[in-house]
Amino acid sequence: MENEKNKQQFLFEQINYKILLIGIGVIILGFILMSGGGSENPNIFNDDIFNFRRIRLAPTTVLIGFGITIYAILKNPKKA
Repeated sequence: MENEKNKQQFLFEQINYKILLIGIGVIILGFILMSGGGSENPNIFNDDIFNFRRIRLAPTTVLIGFGITIYAILKNPKKA
């Protein structure tokens, strides 16, 4: 009984933290996909900034990552 009182209580279970880290990794991946596309010379326009990866794929990846993190926060593990 005394050992249970002194045991530190975490806000989430271990699975919640694992899912949360996966979600953060997906968000970071989305921002990495968004980077680049600039030009060395500011007077020259580079069309690479408007390619599929930066306009569609990267923002979708970031939104999926946010969805995963929200799921990790709201997930309630079943207790016996």
